[in-house]
Amino acid sequence: MDTIADMITSINNAQAVCKKQIVVFPYSNFKFNILQLLKDEGFILDVQKKGRLATRRIVVDLKYDENDKPAISKMKLVSKQGQRIYSKSTELKSVKSGYGISIISTSKGLVTNKEAKKQKLGGEVICQLW
Repeated sequence: MDTIADMITSINNAQAVCKKQIVVFPYSNFKFNILQLLKDEGFILDVQKKGRLATRRIVVDLKYDENDKPAISKMKLVSKQGQRIYSKSTELKSVKSGYGISIISTSKGLVTNKEAKKQKLGGEVICQLW
């Protein structure tokens, strides 16, 4: 079972019903780093680690505007367990004409597609959101 896909589905479903907070379980540093990058880009309000060791989980505060419109319209998984998608820095495309981002796993860690182009880094395309 793909836990990254479960996290993305949880975010999409929670924002469809205007939920303010979700809990992502089980904890992994990779998921936490993806959510931290979304926080830095302004797509979510806050992300926190809660609990210890076996009971550790991630608490995510979702972001909405004053009309309860979610900050993330859609989040889509690109690389799957059965088919990994890799891209060179020259092949990275913009998402929704620059309104969205792609999250790329590079040798320097997780970065957005814009940052990967600046640093001339390629890697695995994890997901896209707009």
